[in-house]
Amino acid sequence: MTLLAEAWPAILALVVLGLAVLFMPQRGLLDRWRRSRALRDRSVAEDALKHIYKAEGHGGADVQSLAGVLGISTDLSAELASRLARRGLVEMGDGRLHVTQEGRRYALQVIRAHRLWEHYLAQETGFDEREWHERAEAAEHRLTPQEMDELSALLGHPTHDPHGDPIPTADGDLVPHGGTPLTEVEEGATVRVVHIEDEPTTVYAQLVAAGLQPGMLARVTEASAERVVLSSEEAEHVLAPIVAANVFVIEQPQAEVIPPDWRRLSDLKPGERAEVTAISRSCRGPERRRMLDLGILPGTVIEAEFKSPSGDPTAYLIRGATIALRRSQADRICVRQVEEVDG
Repeated sequence: MTLLAEAWPAILALVVLGLAVLFMPQRGLLDRWRRSRALRDRSVAEDALKHIYKAEGHGGADVQSLAGVLGISTDLSAELASRLARRGLVEMGDGRLHVTQEGRRYALQVIRAHRLWEHYLAQETGFDEREWHERAEAAEHRLTPQEMDELSALLGHPTHDPHGDPIPTADGDLVPHGGTPLTEVEEGATVRVVHIEDEPTTVYAQLVAAGLQPGMLARVTEASAERVVLSSEEAEHVLAPIVAANVFVIEQPQAEVIPPDWRRLSDLKPGERAEVTAISRSCRGPERRRMLDLGILPGTVIEAEFKSPSGDPTAYLIRGATIALRRSQADRICVRQVEEVDG
């Protein structure tokens, strides 16, 4: 009994220490869980608000469409719509959901965060463009208004994202792209691509594979019920009508034509020389800056010197320096072959 009495303070201290070790981390985990839950709830609410706002000009949103977009039951969708209505962000009437003035302001800020982040990914990182949308979907719920202002300033206050979508200002102003679907343009027209829709992702993946980019100038060489064919300075693009409907263009004056003698730098054989006419718009961010740093600019004359034993990369003489470029890089450099001058 005496030994137990003497040991009791030490035992009590060990019990207290054990309880502290057991529960303190859990309290931290609980806090993190609560923050994660709050972010998830806010993300769902913001995605819902964004869908309702975007649907305004396309027949409007309802509980069923909201459930489909968010992947939830109609019961949960109805509950979410009610919560947004109680917050003064959404109005319900005639079976449709509509954003209020405050809801529109909120939705535009979420869209602003998304499009600014996509612009950042395109210009400042090496992420594949098929990743931009998904990464921006996550980032749009985390950026604060101050961070959005700082990001916009860093990027030079862009008015459109890499797909041609207008980026709302901090005040909610937009500069529409003004384009019409490619499927509505007549054969023979010269057009400039101003917007490429990035949803649904399966269609967008086909547009990426086709190499279409906002700003691209092209001629509609075929427009039929089976396909739409565009001829640009970079390639011929063959699109199914369902895919072409996600490309928005503005018709250009007929005098603005595509040079008939364009080639890719990768087409040059050793000993051939060509003048750079453009760098593909699909070449962005750090890769584009590297091209410019190498002196690959419109007007630069480049000579193909020799290919590696495997055929890739190829060595090119650029402004007096021999530089190796992979075929995937040379494919993005548009050139016009120049006449050889006898020495």
